[in-house]
Amino acid sequence: MTILIPPPHIKMCLITDPFLAAVAHQVQQQLQAEQQTVDLIDLHADGFDPVMSAAELQLWRQGQPVNDQVADYQRRLRAADQIIFMFPVWWEVMPAMTKGFLDKVYAKGQLYTADTMQTTLTQHPQIRVITTMGTPNWAYRWIFGAPLRKALQRETFMKTRLWRFKWQTFSQVEKLTAAQRATRLANFRLK
Repeated sequence: MTILIPPPHIKMCLITDPFLAAVAHQVQQQLQAEQQTVDLIDLHADGFDPVMSAAELQLWRQGQPVNDQVADYQRRLRAADQIIFMFPVWWEVMPAMTKGFLDKVYAKGQLYTADTMQTTLTQHPQIRVITTMGTPNWAYRWIFGAPLRKALQRETFMKTRLWRFKWQTFSQVEKLTAAQRATRLANFRLK
């Protein structure tokens, strides 16, 4: 099963980042064409709150899900053989909704062990990240040091031994003509 986490605020994304919304739609179609079971986690539609309250932090420190919604997300992630995150890159990193999801859901003592940092996701899912960003790829990598890759691949998933990580990004899409965007979209496939 594939877990697809589309861009936060997918309806707003149709206005603010229509290309990413189109990519999300295309990914869903590709997965369905491949007859993969897709479990869509739409954080905005679910009313997910990325902010960790003091009471939730107390539960998190005890290795317990912070609420029923998080427990449901964790159950669904345990069943996944692939998890796809999709979001725009803002200020060189992920939006707060995505970060809050990782903080609350991919939690110590729940989806990875505290002492060994070993994931408890028995299927060891492949992690895919699909992003859009305004920064040129070369600048993101060489000037800013690719902070998103460090935060997600190295400091989250590799640390917990989820080795299969792929990141596909679209840089400066807003500078492309409509025809160039259409070509990029037509040529896009999950690798």
